[in-house]
This record gives sequence, structure tokens and C-alpha cells, in this order.
Amino acid sequence: MKTLVIYYSYTGHTKAAATELAAKESADIVEVKDARRYSKIKAFTLGCFAAMRGRSWPIKPLEKDPAAYDRLILLSPVWAGGPPPAFYGLLAQLPEGKHIVVKMNSGSGQSSCRERIENIVKQKGGVLEGFEDIKVSGKDAG
Repeated sequence: MKTLVIYYSYTGHTKAAATELAAKESADIVEVKDARRYSKIKAFTLGCFAAMRGRSWPIKPLEKDPAAYDRLILLSPVWAGGPPPAFYGLLAQLPEGKHIVVKMNSGSGQSSCRERIENIVKQKGGVLEGFEDIKVSGKDAG
């Protein structure tokens, strides 16, 4: 089964976890990038409000095509209980019918977005194979 690890990391901490996971899974890897780079204050302030509402921000086109893979592993930090807006932008662009695993990094090890993400995946005809909240030290959550 051909696997792609897709991650969003504003500060670079989730990138390290994604890189490690891709090596372990013998998977390809690609980063989700905001279409616009926000200052740290705006990114977190506006981003947290958008995250609480499940709103997306535009993202740059991915450097690898998720449609070419059987299984997608998505990694994201948690902002205000859920994924950041760029991650919702990714979910909106996912191809139909994929097997998906989601891993959320946070200082608390808890998010409140599983049901919301599962509904988005189902609307795309996909299967949420797994969902994991991962507790990391506060500085490693992003």
C-alpha cells in the first residue's frame, strides 16, 4: 500500500514528528503550506478563532498528489482544540475515497475535532482508519 504523510507545522515541531513517521512507514512526505504567511501573532490569534469554527485558509498546492496514494497519514498541531485553518484547507482538497489516519499533536494530548474530521472524510467517501491525539511537550506541539 503506497502511503503519503502530509503535515502542517507552523513552527516546525510537527515537521520533525512527520519526518520520523515517514521514515518508519517507508512513506513519501509533503508539507501543507499557507498560501499567505501570517505573522506569528496574526497566525495564532486569527487562526485559533478559525480553528474553533472549523474554518479553512487557502493553502499552496501540494508538491505531491495525494490521489496517487492509497493511504494518507495526516499530522497537525492543535490550535484551540482542533487543527489550524490550513489543515482544514487540506481536508477540503483531499481526493475522494482515501484511507486516512490523523495524528494531532498538542501539549494536553487532547483535541476536540475527531468527529468533525471524521465527517469531512466520510463526505469525501473516505475511511478514517485511525485518529490519535499525541501529547507532546508544549514547545513541541506546533
